[in-house]
Amino acid sequence: MATQQLMPEIIDPIAFQDFRDAVSDYAPQLEQLVCQLEDGSGNGEKIAQLFRILHSIKGDASLCQVHFVEPYVHVLEHLLDRVRRKELPYLDVLGDVLLLVMDRLVLMLDAVADDAPLDDLRMDALRMRLDPLLDKSAEELPQACAWLVASMMGHPPVVAQAAAEQTGTHGGHRFADLQFFRSLAVQLEHRLPAYAGRTERNLALALETNRLAKQPLPMEQLAAAIYMHDIGMMLLPESMWLKAGQLSDEERRDMLERMPGWEEAAAMVAQHHERPDGSGYPDGLRDGAICSGACVLALVDAFESVMLKHAQQGQRRSMLRAVAELNASERQFDPYWLQLFNQVVRTRLELGNVVGGA
Repeated sequence: MATQQLMPEIIDPIAFQDFRDAVSDYAPQLEQLVCQLEDGSGNGEKIAQLFRILHSIKGDASLCQVHFVEPYVHVLEHLLDRVRRKELPYLDVLGDVLLLVMDRLVLMLDAVADDAPLDDLRMDALRMRLDPLLDKSAEELPQACAWLVASMMGHPPVVAQAAAEQTGTHGGHRFADLQFFRSLAVQLEHRLPAYAGRTERNLALALETNRLAKQPLPMEQLAAAIYMHDIGMMLLPESMWLKAGQLSDEERRDMLERMPGWEEAAAMVAQHHERPDGSGYPDGLRDGAICSGACVLALVDAFESVMLKHAQQGQRRSMLRAVAELNASERQFDPYWLQLFNQVVRTRLELGNVVGGA
């Protein structure tokens, strides 16, 4: 059971409110500067302005005795000082950290003012992830920043770490890609209420299954495939959006080839309707010719479909019934990955973990 986070003490209520008012002025200024720096110019004056804002927030926190804010701002101030002195380059992913921390601090101040719980903000976790940034080198910092942002945004840590490992000194394009793919998947969920929560459920099942494998798949490629497999239509040219009928194999491949750097994820999506006996589509691939990621994607997709079917028929959505249906059609799935998937579901049932509203 998670430990409840203690409410910070307000030493001087009037000074506390003065500090809140000051932060409400500083926050939009900081956000505007971060957005302006996204053009890659690394403008020295804007960097200096960011540093002054953080220095002012930290000083005001000390003056107003809002000491619980100081550790968070100290890390940001230190990093900006290193950028200002050209020890570090300014990266977009550092801007992401600045915005995330400021957003959480504003919410924290609001919660303290209203005597509301802080648990959902995970401020202790944020502090724990921020402090190590103080000692990171220029080479290590982008990866650490990307991991911090991903982990605080609710991604499973293994996905956050996989994305961070691919983050270079130019701002972490692979992490940004994953964020983009996830945002599209979430948009689709909002359009289709029956899909609510589908993306994260499928992602969790796929990653748990993958972790049991002797040779696990690249986590970031598997995550991208989960995010993208329902939303491929969103990436098609308008002529294909308006076209009646089913996409041809050539059009489907054209869609997937629009994902540079994500070839493994594209293969997973392209092949997840293939079957080991060769009866699948689009290419009638058999057994080992089907990539392992496609086998995992096929399982979690089929499992989710069965759960959804039960819900639409007014039946109770049961993991046990859903996995039984999958095993009754076991020739559709790779036996090795089906065995691992069964193990994941058994473990969840034993632990009383509820999936898909079961």
